Amino acid sequence: MSLNLLEIPQAKPLHPNMSVPRDGWGRPLIVPEGGGKPQGHTRTTTFIDCIEDKSNLIDWMGRMVLIGASKRADLLDKARELNPEDPGDKKKLNALTEQAKDAAGANKKSAKGTYLHDLSEYVDRGEPLPKTISGQDLDDMAAYMMTTSVLKVVAIEQFVVVPELNVGGTFDRLSYYEGPDAFGRPISGNFITDTKTGTIEYGKLKMASQLATYSRGKLYDHTQFPVNADDKDAIKEWKKQAFTAEQAAQAYSPLPPVNQDWGIIVHLPQGEGTCDLHWVDLNIGWALAQLALTIRKARSTKGAMKPFLNQFADGVDSNFQSV
Repeated sequence: MSLNLLEIPQAKPLHPNMSVPRDGWGRPLIVPEGGGKPQGHTRTTTFIDCIEDKSNLIDWMGRMVLIGASKRADLLDKARELNPEDPGDKKKLNALTEQAKDAAGANKKSAKGTYLHDLSEYVDRGEPLPKTISGQDLDDMAAYMMTTSVLKVVAIEQFVVVPELNVGGTFDRLSYYEGPDAFGRPISGNFITDTKTGTIEYGKLKMASQLATYSRGKLYDHTQFPVNADDKDAIKEWKKQAFTAEQAAQAYSPLPPVNQDWGIIVHLPQGEGTCDLHWVDLNIGWALAQLALTIRKARSTKGAMKPFLNQFADGVDSNFQSV
């Protein structure tokens, strides 16, 4: 199948999306809209994790560790010498766990998903695909191209901030669509669009919340506050700077008009040569984002547990009579 990539609309970034500075926890460091020092913001995907049932993911990770350990007996030998209660040994055990998952192939799907995301960006920018692309990947991209032909890409990989949630993250695409909605009614406009290369059987609520959060965001151009994101010492000094409200205002701009009722998931399962579009309800997603905010605030609640005052702690009570 030949790919006429020239038919894909040329997408231009609204802002250059270079590396956003991050703190030691991987959180994006954002200058607040009203000015001040850069502050760590929760990543969008991390923020909404608290609403997701992770039992299937935890079970899967456990299985991968067991399979990986069966293939790498040397990891078990190293683990036997470590104390899971010792802080230093905990880090070593975590590293061994990652090696076990890698030995089981748990990271291959993630790496492949990232690769397909990269290839889809070639397609959406109207650029030729790499000459080294495999036949299977070409089939995946052909399916992606045909399925997304109803979408006109407006912007690719844009970083947005949602100040009311203290959240920051990058959406895959902003796409223009005109046609029937989930109920067959005519609809048109710009939609937040996200590509998923794994299963979408689980995590539907998280996806809806993720896209709803992006749709309420403000574009943030971190290049207004230049710093080498790879230089830890430079980041440390940069975090001490206080920026004025006027300086901060230069970094924020509104999204183009975007539909806040519906978002679109592009499901591109790896290696299957198929691609499907799915509507996601952003009103449900936004309600869950508000719930996630409530849950996160509740986690800082103190006083849920008190010490037990034992009246016999200093000896037998004088009123106590043995039988």
